[in-house]
Amino acid sequence: MNFATDLIPARLLRRYKRFLADMRLSDGREVVAHCPNPGSMLGLATPGAACWLSAKTAKGRKLDFGWELVTAESGALVGINTGWANRIVAEGLAAGSFPGLPQDGHWRAEAQFGPGTRFDFRHEAADGALIYLEVKSVTLSRQPGLAEFPDSRTERGAKHLRELAVAKAQGHRAVLLFLAQRGDCRSLAMAGDIDPAYASALETARAAGIEVMARACNVSPDGIFLSDAMSLQC
Repeated sequence: MNFATDLIPARLLRRYKRFLADMRLSDGREVVAHCPNPGSMLGLATPGAACWLSAKTAKGRKLDFGWELVTAESGALVGINTGWANRIVAEGLAAGSFPGLPQDGHWRAEAQFGPGTRFDFRHEAADGALIYLEVKSVTLSRQPGLAEFPDSRTERGAKHLRELAVAKAQGHRAVLLFLAQRGDCRSLAMAGDIDPAYASALETARAAGIEVMARACNVSPDGIFLSDAMSLQC
């Protein structure tokens, strides 16, 4: 996924109200940027961190900048915009970049599954067989080389696991994909100390037959692209 415009370097002054961040641009101006990440961003919201912003050009915008990247303590660039995860995966599905998943282009986004439930993607084969795919954006890393999910409690995430288990029980294939928007991690684990309920729900879902995959990304100010598969420690 290439960024549509050149990103603008900045320094983080503070993040607040979850979706706002004060930034200082290289020319000394202080601006407010939209933070498109509802999580805690543990380890990624340290004042003084080097960041990259996108310029917003849409009419009726409330903020002129969006926070896209931050430099972690490891020196790795991390994509903090959770909204990009599905676009990165969609490009990967279209390019056949996920071994074990169909490469015929029959993937559809925002798939309805029962009343009030949607999964990120659905694939329907010629014989009617269905695959439901849910994507989770990962940014947390507290140990070198290890990504963790989640970075805050997520009842919504646990709900998705239960719904995937229902899809599996109905005879469909159900897949959970963790996408780490960072390139300095080679394995992924659950942050059970942060959300033990989610860790337990994942264990239950895997016992029910849910498939789990994890991929890292190559991140730069030019864009975010799929990288290697990550080993699972969960």
